Amino acid sequence: MAQIQTKMYLRRVGDGMSELGSEFCLVCGSPPPLFGDRMCESCLRKRIKLAEVPENVPWVRCARCGIVEIQGKWVNISEDEVWDELIQRNLKFHIDAEDIAIGVETRTVSDRHTLIYLQLEGVIESLLFQEEHTMRARMANGVCLTCTRRAGNYYEATVQLRSTGRKLSEEEFQNLRATLDTVKESLSDDPMFFITNEGPVTGGYDVVMGSKGLARAWGRHLTKEYGGQVVETNSTVGRKDGIDVTRLTLLYRKPGYELGDVVRWRDNHWRPASWTKDGAILERVDRQERTGASWRDLETSQVKSRMSEHIVVDLINQDSSVGEFLDPTTWAMASVRLPWDHNGRTSIRIARIDGEWIALHSMAIDENSSIE
Repeated sequence: MAQIQTKMYLRRVGDGMSELGSEFCLVCGSPPPLFGDRMCESCLRKRIKLAEVPENVPWVRCARCGIVEIQGKWVNISEDEVWDELIQRNLKFHIDAEDIAIGVETRTVSDRHTLIYLQLEGVIESLLFQEEHTMRARMANGVCLTCTRRAGNYYEATVQLRSTGRKLSEEEFQNLRATLDTVKESLSDDPMFFITNEGPVTGGYDVVMGSKGLARAWGRHLTKEYGGQVVETNSTVGRKDGIDVTRLTLLYRKPGYELGDVVRWRDNHWRPASWTKDGAILERVDRQERTGASWRDLETSQVKSRMSEHIVVDLINQDSSVGEFLDPTTWAMASVRLPWDHNGRTSIRIARIDGEWIALHSMAIDENSSIE
């Protein structure tokens, strides 16, 4: 009887040894399928998460201008972009997660608090994980570098608007100043593109601004649009991190004449036709001649008639060289030598110079619609 019991015991031990050789969950002993580090699906889901999501996340907005601080930089973005940035920065997905999808819904609780509801989906070890989380975005007020500098009257450049040989009119100052807004719109957004101070000064108009780059861009635009010269001067105002801190003074001198005016230069009458980097292209009034002149050469020129003062008159009679018209100042018959490019048209442009009428040749800048 004792021998029989011993055999049955050994048989049971042998059967047990056979079961220990197969795979099973290291946590609960469940049979396959197993995942990851030999765990069943239930144990795996209990021990890992698709994502770690903090309950509260801070962010900073400038209380003065409304731009947002993102990783140490101030940027102008929308609230939706802020939420996207907070999600990307604070969500920590499992290292083995694949095919990740994120659903987002927000609810404003107060001026400073916004709840961000997250629906997350991803695959880990061929298993689909779905989780829901709530993250509270807490807004704090700050002051960006630009507003701090504005409040402290910070500036990097001063643009001085001046003219050569005459005083600019109020309208001219307004036209020149308006081009600054055009230049700012054409450039990429920069928080340093602000105006610290501006206004008329003795002999011109000064604009103090926060960016040297903006000052230089404006100077290039002015010379291209109105001609003239730009002179830059840099002054050292201190040192930071071993580097000199400088301020820029950009002097823009507008020519004393406009395109299309009549100027006296080298004993003849000329009309500026276009600007160049170093001066202007001139067209002679009494004959077909075109030449370039530097700003230095043109310093001795005198404006004899502005384009705004020119008049278009109808010819009553004309021959090959002379035309007759009614003098608009006296309504008496007057005659004038026809311009060198006259082609028989019935109207001409005239200018009053030194008490006499002078006919002007046609230029691209002229209002051709006024001439038949």
